[in-house]
Amino acid sequence: MIRINDKSNLLELDPYNYSLQDVEQPNLFADIFCYDEVPKIPFNNRKVPVCMPKEIWITDTTFRDGQESRPPYTVNQIFDLYQLLHRLGGPNGIIRQTEFFVYSKKDQEALYRCMELGYQFPEVTTWIRAKKEDYQLVKDIGIKESGVLVSCSDYHIFKKLNMTRREALNHYLSVIQDMMESGLRPRCHFEDITRADFYGFVIPFVNELMKLSEQSGIPIKIRACDTLGYGVPHSGVALPRSVPGIIYGLQHHSKVPSELIEWHGHNDFYHGVANATAAWLYGASAVNCSLLGIGERTGNVPLEAMVMEYASYRGTFDGMDPTVITEIAEYYEHEIGYEIPPMTPFVGKNFNVTKAGIHADGLLKDEEIYNIFNSTKLLNRPPAVAVSNSSGLAGIAYWINQYFRLPKDKQVAKNDPLVLEMKQWVDQQYADGRETVMSDGELEEYVRSKRKQQP
Repeated sequence: MIRINDKSNLLELDPYNYSLQDVEQPNLFADIFCYDEVPKIPFNNRKVPVCMPKEIWITDTTFRDGQESRPPYTVNQIFDLYQLLHRLGGPNGIIRQTEFFVYSKKDQEALYRCMELGYQFPEVTTWIRAKKEDYQLVKDIGIKESGVLVSCSDYHIFKKLNMTRREALNHYLSVIQDMMESGLRPRCHFEDITRADFYGFVIPFVNELMKLSEQSGIPIKIRACDTLGYGVPHSGVALPRSVPGIIYGLQHHSKVPSELIEWHGHNDFYHGVANATAAWLYGASAVNCSLLGIGERTGNVPLEAMVMEYASYRGTFDGMDPTVITEIAEYYEHEIGYEIPPMTPFVGKNFNVTKAGIHADGLLKDEEIYNIFNSTKLLNRPPAVAVSNSSGLAGIAYWINQYFRLPKDKQVAKNDPLVLEMKQWVDQQYADGRETVMSDGELEEYVRSKRKQQP
């Protein structure tokens, strides 16, 4: 049948209705995922249209996936971070939801304390396995939505669950129906979707979920989980690794609305942010992230990165307060004791610090030359220089002006006597065998000692 597509407004052939393929042997895509080789990226050159939704947003998994690679957060830490997420996301709910474990008393205490704050955003949700006993844990909490794990690749269905595809589908549906009967909105986590048989299992399963949703009037979200970071953002890549293909397929073959599609990615092959952005571009409204990208193995998509991606593609923060990102980084370092790698964008101590003298000279003349944006305004992080044997006079002058926050009429130039003398002192340090960067404390002590010597 030929119909008008309500997104493209073009006549299209009604897509084929895919049925479950209940195979006897698992399809492990062994030619792509040969375990003794780096996974291959095959192309079929089937391109799908860019179709960014009218509304896009961010969801958070800091208190769920973000706790799977580090010591658990304390209740107070979760409470504090949740409030920071609320401030960062702003009144328009661009950071729309966050999810919690519910398996321990500590998890439940943290969840209740955050719910008691009464914030609309981020909405508190939970996560469970597709087990009846897990469902009972969330049944009486009072939340409106819970994630449920529905592993969808044959690696998981055959090897982990020891089920057939039909058995897995029926099992998942029974748990999801129980959730819906109790008034919970299900969010189905399609684990390992980038190794799954998309047309043989994923689409038929999603079709069943959309039927349930239509019959009940309860929206069912589809979270496409790139569990091992196999997703690829490029156009023309073949399934199951194609992010554009997955998002387009969910919309085109299963009629899942954009607002019910969410991308959850990992960073195993450095594609985390690019894949999340591709998911937005090709039709998913939500991307799931964690603070600082902390998560299992190589981590999740960094939430702060997607805040910047949002502003880049929308031209506005839509009420988000990016200066809170710096507060979050400081909280992790000072209150949690987490050491952020110094080169990490936006949050690492070196992200807007230059050590090269020629770069410092540019900063001294106009910081736009070597700073990616007005980091003082957007992140409350003024650009800085680190003083070493390669800093030069300009680097030292810039450090003095920035560190002591000197007004423009009081700033020193690179030919200032203090700068010339300080440069000689720094050079002598390295001539005597020093190898490390000068610390702010050392430099401050030197400047103050010279000021005391002035008549």
